[in-house]
Amino acid sequence: MTTQTSRFSVIHFRDIERWIPVRAIFDYKKLPSSWSVVSVGDIVHQVEERVKVEKDKEYKLIGVKWYGEGTFHRETVLGSETSAIYLYPVTPNALIYNRLFAWKKSFAIVPQEHENHFVSGEFPQFIADEHKVLPRFLYLFFNLNATIEAVNMASIGSAAVSRNRFKEEDFLKFKLPLPPLDEQRRIIAAWQQARGKATKTQERIAQIEKDTEDLILNSLGISLSSEFPKQKTFSISWKGLERWDLFFQRPDFSKLENQLQNLHALPLGEILNFESRSWKKSDFPDGKFEYVEISSVNRENGIFSSRTVETNNAPSRATTLIKTGDLIISTTRPYLGAITIVPEKYNNCVCSSGFALATSTKLPDVDIRYVLFFLTSKAGLLQLERRMTGGLYPAIVQEELEKIKIPIPSNKVQNDIMRRVEEGRSKIRQEQEAAAKVAEESESEVEKMILGLLKA
Repeated sequence: MTTQTSRFSVIHFRDIERWIPVRAIFDYKKLPSSWSVVSVGDIVHQVEERVKVEKDKEYKLIGVKWYGEGTFHRETVLGSETSAIYLYPVTPNALIYNRLFAWKKSFAIVPQEHENHFVSGEFPQFIADEHKVLPRFLYLFFNLNATIEAVNMASIGSAAVSRNRFKEEDFLKFKLPLPPLDEQRRIIAAWQQARGKATKTQERIAQIEKDTEDLILNSLGISLSSEFPKQKTFSISWKGLERWDLFFQRPDFSKLENQLQNLHALPLGEILNFESRSWKKSDFPDGKFEYVEISSVNRENGIFSSRTVETNNAPSRATTLIKTGDLIISTTRPYLGAITIVPEKYNNCVCSSGFALATSTKLPDVDIRYVLFFLTSKAGLLQLERRMTGGLYPAIVQEELEKIKIPIPSNKVQNDIMRRVEEGRSKIRQEQEAAAKVAEESESEVEKMILGLLKA
């Protein structure tokens, strides 16, 4: 038996399963009379279907993003390339979560577009009884901050090593307030309206980024277009025939290459000093280090996370010691722009061997910040995409990376470019700060609606 107050929960010893207050998250005594409190297990059933992996068959795999950002296509693999014996087909409109990262709001509703995709056993799926609960309402409940706190406490393992699993049996024991379906629809509509505001902010931010980048590239003499007529035949001069590869000769690639040649752009190998800096156990006397993986870096934020790893149990790909001011370039799927300058916060961390490491510039008048800007611009990413190889795991080898061309204007022009980049970033920060305030207010309102404290 559990007795609840607004401040704490009292549980009899005979009822204790674990020393974590999972089941008593909120004070449900204040709910409207038409509402009820139910266990998740009473309103959902788990998807059990699985298929045995066939070596010669392709499987499209999805993952679940953090912080309620939905699902995404991870990769397409052959059965022979995965160690899994079974994979699980995803079911559109099912609630799915990542057992390893549920504590980071890794919950989503499977969209129709991911039908015929698969997940591993770490991604349980549940079908809601829509006579009682709408899938999106269930999703909103599991994205409440208070719910996530309880999810974190219910998870098993250490957050430091990212292995704290949120098991299905704990998921099914959670109790949630259940309003009538019409009220659920109104709550969902209020949430969607708030999401619409966030989407418009993202659109404004994307436009600021595009306008800033286009202005700078145009000032350098580079004009890009993503629209080209389909050609059944085309001609190319012998001097331009670097590869017998139709993809390599794509019109937008060739147009950019011609512009860079006219600008006398220099290859990256003549601009940067690439090195291999291995780490030693003596670098980490406390026996552990912070590990930066490719998934810890993105174009927008640079390095945004790391995980603690013991030196005696380090992943085989954790090879490279990084220092403040280094430039690291992801060589796996380089077109995603996981490229950044290492900030002070990540000095003396270790990064994946999937990064190329540049420790300095060979030319005294080259600003490393300008190099980073150009590499992560469309003009840089198109070149990286052109020179990568591989189907399922496209990557760029060091020799090809060093052929990426960058126009090098005067130091004064580089400084002017970076000033304009910073002005654009300042506008983006203002948009993000305003959006964060709106998001916080709307999240608070939606939470109150879910708890019956505010009418939708």
